[in-house]
Formats: sequence, structure tokens, C-alpha cells
Amino acid sequence: MGGARSTQSKDGCALPEPRSLWRFRSRLLTWYESNGRSFPWRRGSTTMYRAIVAEVLLQRTRAETVAAHFPGFIEEYPSWRALRGASLGRLRRHLQPLGLWRRRAISLKALAKEMSGRNGRFPKSRHEIEQLPGVGQYIANSILLLCHGRPEPLIDVNMARVLERVFGPRKLADIRYDPHLQLLAKRVVRCRSPREINWAILDLAATVCLPRRPRCHECPASLLCCTYRRDQGLGLK
Repeated sequence: MGGARSTQSKDGCALPEPRSLWRFRSRLLTWYESNGRSFPWRRGSTTMYRAIVAEVLLQRTRAETVAAHFPGFIEEYPSWRALRGASLGRLRRHLQPLGLWRRRAISLKALAKEMSGRNGRFPKSRHEIEQLPGVGQYIANSILLLCHGRPEPLIDVNMARVLERVFGPRKLADIRYDPHLQLLAKRVVRCRSPREINWAILDLAATVCLPRRPRCHECPASLLCCTYRRDQGLGLK
């Protein structure tokens, strides 16, 4: 069985063929059914408010750490209006266990003020979303994916690690501006289950495709992985 085949895109970057992407998604989604992590913000009944607040808190913070404090945070601030009315000092104290609390508090307060004025409704266009306070590429993708059902990648260093190991490295240091990685991530999640494939990749990164000492023998995509096949001397077909 060969590794991930690729073709050349118009900008010269090697991109996987549709069949390689299908096999990768299929194996990860099957793995995710039994091995995916359970978090309160992933439940089908979660609100847009909770989903996006969780994504803000998840930036540069372990999901398990956020999960431990998320219920208490939501109980204290159950809506954009409640979050808007919180003092910065009180909000910072609640965010302190998660790290980056000063910046997070300011971003959340500013976003809460805007969303309160919008009655909790996010705009639908990327341009408008990116004009919201405290919203960068990752949160914009989160809003499009989780609130509007658009197939956008929750691409961070963890997703980038999985995609680069399986399909090949990016060219630029900053994942936000690497055209190859961005296009690859978009193609990977362009499927019928964009939320689940995003979560499957992130869970694989957290539990199997670790930064150091990855557990390749537990990986459902190992035989599709360029890095694994190279290290095992299997070659690519």
C-alpha cells in the first residue's frame, strides 16, 4: 500500500490526489468514532456562544485544561451579555488558570460587546467576521465551521504537525501565511463531516501524533504517512 500521492498545484506546491485525501479522512473518521475525545463544547446541543468562547480559550492552551475550567466559566458567564458586563479584573481572575489571561480578557470583552449588539448573531462572510474585535484567522475559521457549517480548518500547530507529517512540510514558518499548508488543510476538511474531521485530526495530534515520540504504531494513517514510510524505509509509490 503506497503513501499519500500528490499532484502539482498551479503555484507549484505538491498536493494530495483526491483518493489520498479520501483514504486519510476515512481512516481518521473511523478511528475518531472510538478514540475521539469528549468535551462539553463538542456536544450537539452546544450553543454558538459556547462553541466560540471555547475556541478562544483553546488557543495555545491544552484542551484538557480548558475542559476542567469551562463549565465554571460558562456558569459565571452564560451569554455574551453576561460576559460584556463582567469587569476586566474579575474576568482575568477566571481566566488565569488558562494562561494568557490579560490578552484573553480584553479580546473576550471586546467581542462580547460587539456580539451583544448583534444579538449573538455572527456575520456570514469571512470579511465581516474578520472585522470583529479579537478575531484572527483561527477564530474566523471556527465561526465559519461551527456556526455556519462551512468546511474550514481549525488549523493550529497541532493540525499542521499531522498534515505535514502525512503529506509533506510547509515552506513558511508561520502557518497562517503558508499557501501550501492553508490550501492542503482546506482540501482535507472539504467533506461531508468537516467538524468531525477537524476534531479527529486535533485528537490524533493530542494522543498519537505527538511532537516527540509519536505513537506511529497506534496511528490509523501510518501507512499513508510520508514521514512514517520514509522512516520505515517503505518508500512511496
